Amino acid sequence: MPRNACEQRIIAVAEHSPAARSGVRAGELLCFINGERVLDLVDYTYLSDGAELLLSLRGGDGLRTVRVSKLAGEALGLRFDCDLMDKMQVCRNHCMFCFIDQMPRDTRDSLHVKDDDWRLSFIMGNYISLTNVDEAEFSRILKRRVSPLYISVHATAPELRARMMGNPSAGAIMERLARLKAARIVFHSQIVLCPGVNDGQQLRRTLNDLASLYPACASVAVVPVGLTRFREGLAPLRGFTKREARVVIAELCLLSRRHWKALGSRFVFLSDEWYLIAGKKLPSYAACENFPQIENGVGLLRLFEKEFADALALRPAAKRAKTFSIAGGLLASGFFKPILRKLSRWHRKILLYPLENRYFGGNVHVAGLLTGSDLLAQLRGKPLGQALLIPGNMLREGEDVFLDGITLEELSQALQIPIYPFRSGEELAELLCKEE
Repeated sequence: MPRNACEQRIIAVAEHSPAARSGVRAGELLCFINGERVLDLVDYTYLSDGAELLLSLRGGDGLRTVRVSKLAGEALGLRFDCDLMDKMQVCRNHCMFCFIDQMPRDTRDSLHVKDDDWRLSFIMGNYISLTNVDEAEFSRILKRRVSPLYISVHATAPELRARMMGNPSAGAIMERLARLKAARIVFHSQIVLCPGVNDGQQLRRTLNDLASLYPACASVAVVPVGLTRFREGLAPLRGFTKREARVVIAELCLLSRRHWKALGSRFVFLSDEWYLIAGKKLPSYAACENFPQIENGVGLLRLFEKEFADALALRPAAKRAKTFSIAGGLLASGFFKPILRKLSRWHRKILLYPLENRYFGGNVHVAGLLTGSDLLAQLRGKPLGQALLIPGNMLREGEDVFLDGITLEELSQALQIPIYPFRSGEELAELLCKEE
């Protein structure tokens, strides 16, 4: 049965679901809900939320209408042949700092895909620029009350933002953000800070503009630009020095304190990387508030520290001594040393290996961008104890594969040692303290 535009093929109907009770069948095409077309997952979620639904379906026997009665908010129970129920919207910007443009050419194709899909921002927390959303789609965001969104701002000065993003339409960001506020749509924003480009006076302007949109603009994360060694033909950018990082921290911490008094929120948050570059102590766990920018690395280490300490407190002292190795990025190694000293009761010796990112080079030092080849080259022949533990964000989500295509099994065989990834402080404590 051919599928027309805006018709969604149903591949499964959950047993005992409202759709199943109403006689909806797998293989049918969903055409309308309550008379409205279902363009994608956002439309489906919004339109199927009510208690009384009228579904227009097309099957082998033609068009039919099914009435569904359910609890408001109860899932309808349909699965479709595409999770997003539409093609992903790709980015047409040419940002001077884009990390994907700095990828080596021999990496897998999926690492070169630039998404800028507002639906993935709503569903998964991906950051979008709003420059690749036409007026019709933006009106649908307002109509569907999609909230929260995650928006890459970088600068609010129109000419500067257009230049940074390589897109002449990027300068209209404040007008669109104001419309989001008027529609009572909440959004979080981020600024990738580039020295000599959008810092200093331009950064102050951007933060003042975003603060004027509070509480619709719920938070701002400021992260330092990440640069690899693969920048041939790209804009001339450099990373922040230790001294420059300290200046940024001092200025934005002062601003955060002012926001705390005026708004009841620090509003502006610096990623952990700033403090590691500057060699300064990280903010407290409480200063991270409710971790609204955890995906930008804001408070990630403090959260990890608390999870680790809480998990250790619940575990009995170990009876047998063990040695483990832990590999990570250069920047965070100083943070982990005092945390791991808490393991004395468990008779654990930890061999900590801060590794250089030779694959990407540049100023890339975070653990999540270390590759299998980095680990192999720098750990081969080193004492690794009974097992090697690595941060799970080195691996592709849902797969045991590093960014350079090396698998966890291949690395384990090459180093001749079991390797276990951990994705939280609790998981690390469990791996280190278990007796078997």
